[in-house]
Amino acid sequence: MRPFSLVCAVLASVAVPFPVGAQAPSAPSLSEQLPGVWGNETHFGPKVRGALTVDGRQGEWRAQVSGFDVTAKRAGADVTFALPENQGAFRGRLSADEKSIEGFWIQPPGMTLSASYATPLRLRASSPRVWEGVVAPLDDTSSMYLRIQREPDGSLTGFIRNPEFNFGLRRPFKLEVQGNDLTFVNTRRKNDALRGVFDEETGNISLRIQGIGQFEFSRRDEHTAPRFHPRTPGASTYVYRPPVTGDDGWKTATLQSVKLDPKPIAALVQSLTDATATDVHAPYIHALLIARHGKLVVEEYFHGHGKAQVHDMRSAGKTLASVLLGIALEQKKGVTVQTPVSRLLPGHEPLFQEDPRKQRLTPEHLVTMTSGLSCDDDDGDSPGNEDVMQSQRAERDWHRYAAALPMAREPGGTKAVYCSAGINLLGAVISQQSGMRLPEFFEQRFARPLDIRDYHMNLMPNGEGYLGGGIYLRPRDALKLGQVFLSGGRWNQRQVVSPRWVEASTQRHAEFASDHGYGYAWHLHDMKVGERTYREYAAEGNGGQFVIVVPELDLTVMIAAANYGDFARWYRFQDLVPQYIIPAVLDAPAVKPPRARE
Repeated sequence: MRPFSLVCAVLASVAVPFPVGAQAPSAPSLSEQLPGVWGNETHFGPKVRGALTVDGRQGEWRAQVSGFDVTAKRAGADVTFALPENQGAFRGRLSADEKSIEGFWIQPPGMTLSASYATPLRLRASSPRVWEGVVAPLDDTSSMYLRIQREPDGSLTGFIRNPEFNFGLRRPFKLEVQGNDLTFVNTRRKNDALRGVFDEETGNISLRIQGIGQFEFSRRDEHTAPRFHPRTPGASTYVYRPPVTGDDGWKTATLQSVKLDPKPIAALVQSLTDATATDVHAPYIHALLIARHGKLVVEEYFHGHGKAQVHDMRSAGKTLASVLLGIALEQKKGVTVQTPVSRLLPGHEPLFQEDPRKQRLTPEHLVTMTSGLSCDDDDGDSPGNEDVMQSQRAERDWHRYAAALPMAREPGGTKAVYCSAGINLLGAVISQQSGMRLPEFFEQRFARPLDIRDYHMNLMPNGEGYLGGGIYLRPRDALKLGQVFLSGGRWNQRQVVSPRWVEASTQRHAEFASDHGYGYAWHLHDMKVGERTYREYAAEGNGGQFVIVVPELDLTVMIAAANYGDFARWYRFQDLVPQYIIPAVLDAPAVKPPRARE
């Protein structure tokens, strides 16, 4: 019997006909089919990636990557090339023994990545005067999930969850269905709606998002939407496992060996695992890492993330500007944080002569956000607002843009005004004092000493590094920033930044209106647990990026999250430390009982 005939015979043998006169059950309506989770994962690029070869055997050097074959220029030890149509570029230096070319792959802006990024790239000699390496750019991706649910009154509502940028935060919707046409009406904003179509043939939802494009959403369950759920739904109760030692310099240990009670930690991880996926404001934490006594003891990931994945540090990256400033100033005798910026930036002098107050501006004013410049990220009309600076096209050098800002008040004082442009202006000071471009300085003086190999530094339109935030780091590497400062500026017996800078950076120099202090780009808080108060300092970034240090307990914590734009939610993530982590410290100083009255 032919296979097709066999199938028909089997189907006929098991078919149970409806009784005569009975009606077959009607198919569910589209409104009844829609509730559930729908997902889309789109990879926009970059297309240029993979094996790269630089061939210097002939008079003209050539570079081959992703099908391109272009001229590579050599000027002394410098080796550079660029692909046509701004599809990528390389900038590196040939070692004295010609065994390697170390530099950066520069990827252009993409669909979701608005800036260029510099990624460290080392080419090794595979034969005389031929060097090979692998281009591994930052992926330009977007994952979106539609959560559709039926309300008691029969209406359909839901939200969009976007792990990379939290695009759907302000788009809770009411879904209107007319035939196969779908309208996702924003319940928070009038005249704002997304329009889609249900395709009966594919069973998918096609949704057009203005300014981005057309996206196909397929139905998902708990096993096919890993980024939507914290972890696989229905998984067993959390069981603690110590981190694995790698080649990144971290020593690892168990919770018990560093005197941390596993029970509160397990309760914390379980609470993050159990976080509901039906709430657009739910904690969207991607990583939780804890180190004590210099050893990594907790490393947990959620929403499809893992230890090899880099994370957007947002404004937590500002603290790196402070660290790099401290390293750079140590190289220059007679130059301190009180030296006027106008003296440190030759060629920019005219920009500081318009207002005598600007001539009194120092790096310390910039790093404590007390510059007095007309620069306020919380004021959309401020000329120094980060979005205003980055959206304008007249000045590609954002260092010059910041230096040209008018003064709003005298520099100094104790009132901090959040100003990304001012922190970024420190990059000009660092580059000028070190004589190096910022990516190269970061690589040689910070990344390499800390065994940091995988990162992507965002760039200004002129190709120089941006220090106002946004670098991508692995969570294990981000945690090193806190550990270095906790260890007096050292990483595994190597002095990275001076103890003097560590001490000065973590002192209270200014205050924010939100009732916490500010050091040299470190946020300063007091954490109360029971009757005791612990001092902590932290690097903080939008969405829930935290590198937290509690010196009294020899404790560092790293949280990476994606509640971008939801300040009221993500800023409370640091409360997890006094709620769960500090109570886990078994050898915390005992609370002294009050002295009896005599």
